[in-house]
Amino acid sequence: MAKTESNVMVGSYEIATGLAEIEPDPYGANRYILKVNGVPSSHIDLDDPGYLDFEYMRWMEPVFTIGFPTEEFDGRTRKLRVLHLGGGGCSMARWVAATYENARQVVVELDAKLAELVRTRFDVPRAPLVRLRVGDAGQVLPTLSDDSRDIIIRDVFAGSITPRELTTVGYAQEAQRVLDQGGVYLLNCGDSADLAGARAEAATLLSVFSHVAMIADAPMLKGRRYGNIVFLASDEPLTLGASFERNLRIAPLPAQLVAGSGVTKFAAGATPIN
Repeated sequence: MAKTESNVMVGSYEIATGLAEIEPDPYGANRYILKVNGVPSSHIDLDDPGYLDFEYMRWMEPVFTIGFPTEEFDGRTRKLRVLHLGGGGCSMARWVAATYENARQVVVELDAKLAELVRTRFDVPRAPLVRLRVGDAGQVLPTLSDDSRDIIIRDVFAGSITPRELTTVGYAQEAQRVLDQGGVYLLNCGDSADLAGARAEAATLLSVFSHVAMIADAPMLKGRRYGNIVFLASDEPLTLGASFERNLRIAPLPAQLVAGSGVTKFAAGATPIN
């Protein structure tokens, strides 16, 4: 039997793709961890949507705040348009909504029951600020209009890996088509120590986009463990100056930025995914 904590029912829930669990975070009041089929999927702070706990999301944060300053997306001249491929607990969507008050976001989530659970338990802003769209990310992206998004975030996992159809050259080309001028494609890539999947993803992005960079902590880049690499891809030069790298260095889990020839070297010998 689930018990009530604040506005959240802590417990286990059957969803279309298995089992979701909501657990309290022992280190923070009114903070929760969402697990999907036993794997931590999201961390949610109901009191502070501006708090991001997962390291890879913290690495994404300066991409927004440095590359898309809030004064340029204040809702009067432009609204920041963000597409999330993969919903989970909508942690990043809640952060964007708290940072850019008039942002327009679409979150694509395959599991309708999970989407409803998250909507009702985690205080996700309503449409038009955040629209939850139930569907397969592989099928939804090709239906979207050209030049219709400023940022696309791919954060889709089946277990510990991203479905192959979301890693191909063709899918990257769809993201390129949907992004507006200056838009950025952000990808959360999970990989094992051999880094074969990450190198193939790097080769794929380099075959499509003019500019590619990557963020990860040093042990991950040296192939010492399973972990996450965040890729950034754009057809315009990426805003990756000293302040960007400083944000990464002072993160609780310090990360490194690899760009330009460093990405090419990382992808050497890998074949784009077709």
